[in-house]
Formats: sequence, structure tokens, C-alpha cells
Amino acid sequence: MNKEKLNLLIEQKQDFKIGETLKISWEMFKQYPGFSMGYALFILSVQFLFVLYIPDFLLVFTLFLAGPLLAGFFLAANKISQEETLEYPDFFKGFQYYIPLVLVWLVSQVLVAIGLFALVLPGIYLMVSYMFAMLAAIFFGLDFWSSLEFSRKLVHRNWLKFFMFGLSLALLNLAGALVFLVGLAITLPLTYYAIYIVFEKISKGVVLKE
Repeated sequence: MNKEKLNLLIEQKQDFKIGETLKISWEMFKQYPGFSMGYALFILSVQFLFVLYIPDFLLVFTLFLAGPLLAGFFLAANKISQEETLEYPDFFKGFQYYIPLVLVWLVSQVLVAIGLFALVLPGIYLMVSYMFAMLAAIFFGLDFWSSLEFSRKLVHRNWLKFFMFGLSLALLNLAGALVFLVGLAITLPLTYYAIYIVFEKISKGVVLKE
């Protein structure tokens, strides 16, 4: 991805329909419901094991494992979108991008935490703005800071719409959490598939293929 094309994407005011995105996300989920739910349950189970048995090391999971694991949903969504056959091991390919993903995840979490601690609103702004940072690192091959800045600039031009999108996803996962693991096993992949779908729409004309 060359710099001119990245700047062109940033300069365009991005728009999308939240309801339509969630519908496409559901259709994507229905193509591989077993794989999607199984992987979500795997992530939730690993996190639960850290909480239950080694809580002192929960930060290790949060900072050094969560990012690459969650990125697996983006890679799966890409394969489904490209109409390629998805296999369960494909979800774990986020670890092929371990260093950039961990750096993106770690730095974004730290900056969001600082923003929330300071004045709350800056943290919320960054939380929404970094929505596409991991995707930029994977599919555009950007370094961690360029990925964060690209995502922030991309979202900034229509931040309120992206905030509403993020809020919709948060409420979706809250509903999923009310029925514990079963609900989250559905809403978690739906969330990351939806984010990928918007990113793909924004990046029209760009081949998103790992």
C-alpha cells in the first residue's frame, strides 16, 4: 500500500450503514458458525484460565496474547470475503504478525488508558479511533505507529458515525455477556467480522489479502 493511496483513503469522508454491516457480518458468521464460535470459546477459555488460576499474570494475556488472538477473526473474515476455504488453523495466523500486532495492541491500550485516566473523553476518542489499527498492520503492512495514526486519521473525519458503530458493537457484546459464554461466542466473532467489513468497504479498490 503506497503512501498516496493511504492519503487518498484518509482524505475521503467514510460512510457506511451500521445495520447493513451487522447483517453482512451475520451472513459471514453463518458460513462458518462452528469455527467462529469454537475460536471465540477458545479465547474466552484461555482468558478464564488466566483469571481463575494465574490472575497475577492476567496482564500477560491482556497485553501480549489478546491482540494476535483477536486478529484471527480479521484473517478469517478476509478469507471468507475472498471466497476462499476457511480452515480452523487460519484463525491462529495472527501470530504470524505477532510483533506488529502486539506493538499496535500494547501502545493503543496504554494510550487509551492514559486518556481515560486523564479526562475520560480523550480515552473514548482514541478507543474509537484505533478501531482499524490492527487491520492496517496486517493488510497494509504498516509499522505500529503508522497503523495507529492511519486508523485515527481515517476515523476522525466521521468520528461520530464510528462512535455509534462502536457503541452498537459494545451493546451487542453486553447482550452476549448476559448469557455468558454462549452469547459471547456469537457476538465476539460478529463484532470483529463487522469491523473487517467496514474496513474492506473503506478500502475499496484495494485488494485485502494476506
